[in-house]
Formats: sequence, C-alpha cells, structure tokens
Amino acid sequence: MLINVPEKVVEDGLRGMAAAHPELTVDVENRVVLRRDTPVAGKVGLVSGGGSGHEPLHGGFVGTGMLDAACPGEVFTSPVPDQMLRAAAAVDSGQGVLFVVKNYTGDVLNFEMAAELAEDEGIQVAKVLVEDDVAVTDSSFTAGRRGTGATLFVEKLTGALAEEGAPLEQVEALARQVAGSARSFGVALSAVTTPAKGGPTFDLPAGELELGIGIHGEPGRERRRMMTSREIADFSVDAVLEDLGTADPVLLLVNGMGGTPLLELYGYCAEVRRVLDERGVPVARTLVGNYVTSLDMAGASVTLCRADEEILRLWDAPVRTPGLRWGL
Repeated sequence: MLINVPEKVVEDGLRGMAAAHPELTVDVENRVVLRRDTPVAGKVGLVSGGGSGHEPLHGGFVGTGMLDAACPGEVFTSPVPDQMLRAAAAVDSGQGVLFVVKNYTGDVLNFEMAAELAEDEGIQVAKVLVEDDVAVTDSSFTAGRRGTGATLFVEKLTGALAEEGAPLEQVEALARQVAGSARSFGVALSAVTTPAKGGPTFDLPAGELELGIGIHGEPGRERRRMMTSREIADFSVDAVLEDLGTADPVLLLVNGMGGTPLLELYGYCAEVRRVLDERGVPVARTLVGNYVTSLDMAGASVTLCRADEEILRLWDAPVRTPGLRWGL
C-alpha cells in the first residue's frame, strides 16, 4: 500500500488534496473540505460527507456546481457532528444548508445531531437521505437500503440548482426527487483492503464474485463462480430495473469500485447499454469511471436515474470539482 502509517492515511490524503487543488480550502486538522469562495452570497449551501476510502466521493465533488463542503471521516467511518457543524457554519450565506446523507447508521445519526446543533445556532438545515442500493434491504452498516452511486446524481443536480440561486425548499425537493428516482447495484470481483487491516477485509476466493456488494465490503445477494461482463450486466441491470421500472429515459453511471481498469469499465458499459437497449430503456447521458469507490476493490456498480428535461438541463450545467468537471 502506498502509505506512511495507517493512522495518518486520511490526514496525508487531505494534505495532498490541499496541495493539488488551490481552488479548495482544506482544513486538515478539523477535516473539512470547502469551496474557497464559500459562503456564496444568495446561495443555499450543500454539505455532504462520509467515511474516507470512497474517493472522489465526497471531497472530490466540492466546487462550483456541486458541493460547498465535505466532511471526511476515518476510513469507512462516519465523520463526527463537529465536522458537519463547522461545514454548515462555513457555507451558510443566510439561505440555509442542505445535508446530503448516505444511508449508513453512523452518517444518519451524526448528520441528525449536527442538524440540531446547527439549528441551535440559527442555521436553517434540510436533509435528504440517499438509499439507492437495491441489492439488499438491510446490511451490517444500515437499517434499510445502502446509499451508493445515486449520491453523485443528488450532489450534481442539486448543486446545479443551488448555483442558480434556488431557495432551500426547492433544492431539497429536487434532492428528494433524484434520490427517489435512482437505483444501484454493485458487484465485487475482489475483496477490499483497508490500511488498518493491511489485508482483505473479507474472504472472496479466486474465481468467485459477490453480487450486490456494498461499498464497505458488506455482503450482497449471493456469491457465484466468476461470470463474464455480459452475464454480470444482465444480472445487475435487471436487478435495478425490477425496482426502478423501464418507462423513462435515464442517466447512467457505470462506476468502478477502485481497482478495475477503465478499459474494463468501458467494456462493461457497452454490455450495460446493450441490456438497456434490449429492455427498451433510453439512455440520455452516460458517465463512466471511478466515482464512488471502495479503496482497491475490483468491481463495478450500475446506477440509473430517471431523467426529464429539467434533470438533463441541470446535469449539463457547468461543474468544476476535482472529481467531476465540464462546461467551465
């Protein structure tokens, strides 16, 4: 592993982010990543966060047209309420703050506590819960569905709307619409290795895969002998469409878990598009790459989000962050 010591992995990563991205303000000690121009007058502030190890989520999505702040926790561990409160205070321009929260128990509890603390300080806070993973109903990290790839869609689309000066109620309503219109399914081809453990966190024998894996390595629906990209696409897309339906055009995210080469992800994207074409689902926009990762895990996830004309307009709106940028 390309680290110094496990205890300093997050700190070292934040120092590197600060060095690479002067357009951000990275508070390494307090573990908050901010837009340098925040608070932006007349703009709702967007704050998200979660355990480190999923980069570029969330710190890599801080910038114009997306998040105003992100709170990185320890690896696969929720940030604490003090981080979230600092972030909310830093980005609040008087228009309120939206918390985007993935459905993991620690994140939910700590963002809830932070919202109460922020409101005690006169900051208006709204929250949206992202719970898009159709693989399982409950897991070792959650009560209910896990929050995964749809987080990117929520952060990008609400970020675009907030950039236009929309009020908090409208930004929150869009966040809930997007979170309710997106579904995901992931597959692991290898186990994840955390810095603290220094080895695989679960046993996945050679020649097998995990269908429905979580982004922390939580178990999925089942294990099978290795399948082809075509077979995995059939299984994954059908699992998503069974829940989401097939009537509307969609945004498509083909997301790498961190250890799968881009060449393979593009090949997998071709198979996913084939399945969607066969099922009669129009794809309006496609994004391929490592965006919601699990350290060095090999594998991929598919996220679909229903897209009307307003969603497409907001998706195409300019964005400039370390992890996602176009139009600027």
